[in-house]
Amino acid sequence: MQLPPHDGVELSVVDMHTGGEPLRIIRSGYPQVKGDSVLSRRRYVQEHLDHLRRVLMFEPRGHYDMYGALIVDSEIPEADLGVLFMHNEGYSTMCGHAVIALGRFAVDYKLVKEPQSPETQVNIHCPCGMVKAFVEYSDGKTGGVRFHSVPAFAFGTGTTHDFCPHTKQFPNVFKVCRINYSINGFPPDVTVEVEGFGNVTVDISYGGAFYAFVNAQRFGLDVNKSRTRDLVDAATAVTNAVKSQVKLQHPVSDDLAFLYGTILTDGKDDFSSETTANICVFADAQVDRSPTGSGVTARVAFQYHKGLIQLNQTRTFQSGATGSQFTGKAVEETKCGDFRAVVVEVAGRAFYTGVSRFVQEQDDKLTHGFLLK
Repeated sequence: MQLPPHDGVELSVVDMHTGGEPLRIIRSGYPQVKGDSVLSRRRYVQEHLDHLRRVLMFEPRGHYDMYGALIVDSEIPEADLGVLFMHNEGYSTMCGHAVIALGRFAVDYKLVKEPQSPETQVNIHCPCGMVKAFVEYSDGKTGGVRFHSVPAFAFGTGTTHDFCPHTKQFPNVFKVCRINYSINGFPPDVTVEVEGFGNVTVDISYGGAFYAFVNAQRFGLDVNKSRTRDLVDAATAVTNAVKSQVKLQHPVSDDLAFLYGTILTDGKDDFSSETTANICVFADAQVDRSPTGSGVTARVAFQYHKGLIQLNQTRTFQSGATGSQFTGKAVEETKCGDFRAVVVEVAGRAFYTGVSRFVQEQDDKLTHGFLLK
């Protein structure tokens, strides 16, 4: 179908979803994104092209929980593509559900060299760093995708650790020190004052973006059964508390040192063959429909840090919103600055939902987009 005569530049997109979480991949219509790195290009779109994020993410073309990906050039020679992630509030540094979808997209739209069976590797340069995706490929068709994360680490945890020598030597150190430092890579406890709930102890972990983790039972909630509105309110209160009371740091770049959101869990962090559920509330109270790829990465990182799981122990993570599932496991120990870190493998499925061409007519007073809360 062709659009009738109109003014304004067309924006061409491919829509997908991963575990129910949408991804709008922008194919054309964006002006040149300037910068000498993916992180600098992220800053450029924030400062100069943010109106186009609102056009594509907000109503009437999108909705409050829309998510987007803009493909850009990468300064890393081995990267097949660079990408910027966008949502209702701004721009993320990592998005696992988007990486899973982009893996399929890159193979299907020939952004990589000749595909290989049974898997084709796609190197995706995200603002947080290089993420390696592995796309099932057979008889010309793509399937499931797994990816290896950037180094993921526990930044601050809600419990002390028996295996940490400093716990016995300095029994009060984890109670008095704040989150902005750690001893030999062992982060201190983190307790924040949450409006309406009092003192709440949280885990803070990095999986390409920083998240706070809390057992939903702390608020009398169940991630699988409680009203979404109640879960959002509790998670948002935690996010606001952590942002105001905890100073985050990242060894690589200050651009990465921000809290992306809060993930409420069912508390089942010990390794088990049983599925464990969580729900992620990020950006401006946006609810992830999937188990959250970067969230699974961060959750596996702090589970490994606490000794609750070992390398190559696969867990299944379920979205409390839709019931969709990812698997995740720590596959390699590494370092990120002074932090003990792990590379996490996350796997899931993404599906195409359609293609669209959007326009902005000059006399449309709502053309720049709006949101209803």
